[in-house]
Amino acid sequence: MRAFSEPGWIDDLKFSYEKYEDIPASVFEKINRDLDLVQSKSPLVSILISAWNEEVNILRCIASLAKMKTRFPFEIIVINNNSKDKTQETIDRLHVKTLFEAKQGCGPARQTGQENAAGKYILLADADCYYPSCWVDEMVKVLMQPKVMCVYGRYSFLSEPGFPRWKLFILESLKDVISEIRHIKRPYYNTFGLSMGYVKEYGLRVGFIQTNFWGDDGQLCLGLMKYGKIKQVRSNKARVWTGPRTLQRTGNFSQALKARVVKELKRFKNHFNSRMPKNISMFNR
Repeated sequence: MRAFSEPGWIDDLKFSYEKYEDIPASVFEKINRDLDLVQSKSPLVSILISAWNEEVNILRCIASLAKMKTRFPFEIIVINNNSKDKTQETIDRLHVKTLFEAKQGCGPARQTGQENAAGKYILLADADCYYPSCWVDEMVKVLMQPKVMCVYGRYSFLSEPGFPRWKLFILESLKDVISEIRHIKRPYYNTFGLSMGYVKEYGLRVGFIQTNFWGDDGQLCLGLMKYGKIKQVRSNKARVWTGPRTLQRTGNFSQALKARVVKELKRFKNHFNSRMPKNISMFNR
């Protein structure tokens, strides 16, 4: 994990375009050349991305996945979750499988995705994230271990004004410690759809919640626990990188940190209780 800078590979993917019309044809052509080299017609792994109003972010995400170096054949499926911008236009110009889900929410979109996935294993990715080239390998090699049903990885935030990298590093370090504690009894509090994987057969048995519910990923993990193990992918090199917009919703960095610490302290004792909740209120990233 980096305390003062972000990985160099992200620099080439930070496209400065503000809208679909700004994206040059040459950018699509370059990404598609990479996609044609890495994707398989007989995938073992299906990467599902739910996208709602992400006409430029989805380009960055797909460009990072197109750089994947893995021994596991995979496909990329983007589910347009009833976007009102030009997300669909962006997707249509990329060599990925595209689906449409009118029912709003990541749960309905991801359910549509897994029902149309060809792979034995599913990896969930978010449209506003950057993925390192080892991500598929690091996630799937843990997922393929005996009796493992679900895995989740770690993530870091990209710095922005007011959210310097060293402060984000402190937040992430605290988050990783709490994740270890949660994992003992309640790993579903750690499973975020920006870096999560599971066995499709059992994902279909459990199914995603079909409402616009924040926590559909954790709810799926909770259902998978009765079939097998949940494992962490602790590899730092496999960290996913995302912008701090979920932090910014709370205010400045100090406000975001305080809100998360207070929330976690209130339910700290519950992390040692094995009683299963009916619904999950997820810890915001």
